[in-house]
Amino acid sequence: MNATAVLAENLVIERVDYADPVHGDALFRLLDIYARDPAGGGEPLDLAKKGVLLAGLAATPNAFSLLAYLDGQAVGLANCFTGFSTFAMKPVVNLHDLAVDPDFRGRGIGRALFAAIESEARSLGAAKVTLEVLSRNDRAKRLYRSLGYGDYRLDPHMGQALFWQKVL
Repeated sequence: MNATAVLAENLVIERVDYADPVHGDALFRLLDIYARDPAGGGEPLDLAKKGVLLAGLAATPNAFSLLAYLDGQAVGLANCFTGFSTFAMKPVVNLHDLAVDPDFRGRGIGRALFAAIESEARSLGAAKVTLEVLSRNDRAKRLYRSLGYGDYRLDPHMGQALFWQKVL
């Protein structure tokens, strides 16, 4: 994907430069909006750790982030990480965070971010894009389904994949 892609007359998606303070401020602000939402845990991010976040992303070679700008205002964010599928023997892109400012939801910003993510994934030769979604996040699930995303299954008799964690 080009560093900047115009997806609509006044909607622009840019790849984040983690060293750019304007990009960093926008990324942190949108991630904080997501963190404060019940779907993001309901707790604000610690502003004192903004530098840690940006340095950590910059130091992670498989990380990339995209910002959506509407009329010059940052209104959407996608944080992604590449991995590798051993079965497909190709890269995989995981969408880790998707955030759209609540004042701008329903305007196609999420769709535009997905188009940019999928473009980036194709340019990497990725086998697929993966994501996690909370079972009761119906609005997000409607969007993801409308874009062709669904449950991960290898063998229907083995059931669907579950996303588990262990906090360290």
